Amino acid sequence: MNNWFRLLILALFCGVLPVSGETVSAQQSPAAILKKATRAVGGEKALRAVNSREATGRVKRLSDGASGEFNAMSQQPNLYTERFDAGGFETAVGFNGKSGWFRDAQNGLRTLTGAASRDFQAEANYRNNLWLNYKQDKSKIMSGGRAEVNGKSANVVVLTTAKNATTRLYFDSVSGLPVRDDISTNGLAKTFEYDDFRTVDGVSEPFAITATIGTEKYEIKLEKVTHNAQVSRAEFDFPKLSNEPLPDIPTLVKEVQAHEDQLDAILEKYTYTQTNIKREISKDGALRETELEKFQVTTYKGYVVLRLIAKNGKPLASDEQTKEDERAAKRITEIEREASKKEERKVQQTASGAPNGDVGQRISIAEVLRASNLVNPRRERFRNRDVIVFDFEPNPNFDFSDAKTFLKFFGKTSGVIWIDEADKQVARVEAVLSDSFKVGGGLVANLKKGAAFTLEQERVGNEVWLPSNADINLSVKVLLVKGININASIRYGNYEKFNSEVKNANVDEIKKP
Repeated sequence: MNNWFRLLILALFCGVLPVSGETVSAQQSPAAILKKATRAVGGEKALRAVNSREATGRVKRLSDGASGEFNAMSQQPNLYTERFDAGGFETAVGFNGKSGWFRDAQNGLRTLTGAASRDFQAEANYRNNLWLNYKQDKSKIMSGGRAEVNGKSANVVVLTTAKNATTRLYFDSVSGLPVRDDISTNGLAKTFEYDDFRTVDGVSEPFAITATIGTEKYEIKLEKVTHNAQVSRAEFDFPKLSNEPLPDIPTLVKEVQAHEDQLDAILEKYTYTQTNIKREISKDGALRETELEKFQVTTYKGYVVLRLIAKNGKPLASDEQTKEDERAAKRITEIEREASKKEERKVQQTASGAPNGDVGQRISIAEVLRASNLVNPRRERFRNRDVIVFDFEPNPNFDFSDAKTFLKFFGKTSGVIWIDEADKQVARVEAVLSDSFKVGGGLVANLKKGAAFTLEQERVGNEVWLPSNADINLSVKVLLVKGININASIRYGNYEKFNSEVKNANVDEIKKP
């Protein structure tokens, strides 16, 4: 199993006044405000009956009066796209369930990454589901106090997702209708104010929207809002603009596999640090770091050896470090023993010809991709290098009956991958668990649908791509009893050539780069 994949798996399992005659004796709770808003918009039943939505109309940029067409579409569970032009210059954004993209006249077309990707996925989910699923999504709500929107009092609710994407929702204090939301996407602060509500299929829809995006303000007048019309998924996909031919994707995957096959040998030459950062969303909706552990990492005979060297920014006490060194030495001994057993099994298998499930346990991203459908390939620039980007999703026709556990797990993921075109190496992966996944038939652990993983790699020593950072966000039930939410960040660095070989379980040699 290649290094970044293995490290990801290791990290995974380690007072209010009366307004307009309304009498309010105390500030309403966020849950009560959302409940009132649900009734005001039409009720939960009517809202959940809307599986898709399309809004069309006209948009005008107020700074210069430039105008054009506006169109926004959403489809359950989280597909979303929005396009408008002002004076002939189009701006478009979309999320197809796996990756988000953005296009404008100034910056061109690109796949969203990092915080921009996280924030837009949250917006796409909100445009489809509003606040209805915040409990299931493990999001937190808190009061944002009171505010004034267009001269009227509004209650504010701050909605923070498990991935720390924050949306401020404003609800009219009297009617309960949503009159504004503040969202940050693609590095831009966005504010939408809503008015002229009309009933469509039992749901109150705003037909007048004032949008402030960055420094520009737009006036949107909708002409038509349609629910539950058939919408092609292609509407949400990454636009195809370039006529430059793409490489053959199956061949590209094979080349990535060939490079990964050489990775274990290269990693034997390196030592580096890995910092695990545990995080949680506090009651005030802020994402805070709760624990940091720093490890020195080496690779020995294809296995990762982690040696804890610091906690929360402080080196271990001498006695703690001694125990940790002894644990690392014991791990080397176990690796030696396991390596010997594998050699014996290889010999036995060669002699008898019988299959052996323990031989060749290495799983790479290339193997994972062969178990997936690869769609929407495109060319982009990423970290100043040319990359081939494509989305992947579970392949319903792939036979997982004899697959290893990790391959079965990643066979249930969908997302987007960036491959360096010149080096044929994985530069970035974003993946989401498309279905729940049971470990040990559910007896050991049960990972819930929606678990998200991001890994980014960088070029090291002009010879290999190695992990630079990873983010993990998931909910898991362990041993059928305890539910755990994991929100963690992993940072890798200080890559140096390892000048000595690890022999005879000598931990001193592990400690010296």
